[in-house]
Formats: sequence, structure tokens, C-alpha cells
Amino acid sequence: MATYDPSKKYTWTPNDEFVLNGNEFGLLLNAIRATISTPEAGRILLASQANDSIEQILAKAVENGIVKEASE
Repeated sequence: MATYDPSKKYTWTPNDEFVLNGNEFGLLLNAIRATISTPEAGRILLASQANDSIEQILAKAVENGIVKEASE
């Protein structure tokens, strides 16, 4: 049987399942809620949404030939 070593890197597939008990689930949920409810997190989430919008606008401009790929 393998032994977990926190100094090593591990990998798993997207289909692997991890089971949480109620305490673990609650801990994760409350930690995430506490983190994203801060004013700083709100600004970061808003900046991410703005970035997504700009990326979509840029993609449309490329598709319409307005923006062209730069040569190196």
C-alpha cells in the first residue's frame, strides 16, 4: 500500500471520485463562501467577468478581420 507524502506531487483523472463526509463538505463550503464574500474577492470576480467580455469582443474582432495576428 502506498503512503501519502505531502512533499510529492500526485495526479488523478477527471473521472476519479473523492468522497467527503458531512464535516469535510461543510468545511470546504464555508471556507469557499467566506473567501468569495470578501470585497477583494468581489473585485477579482468582477475583473474576471470583464476579462471574459473583452476576450469575446477580441475574438469577434479577429473573426471579422478587424484585428489581425501580429507577426513576430
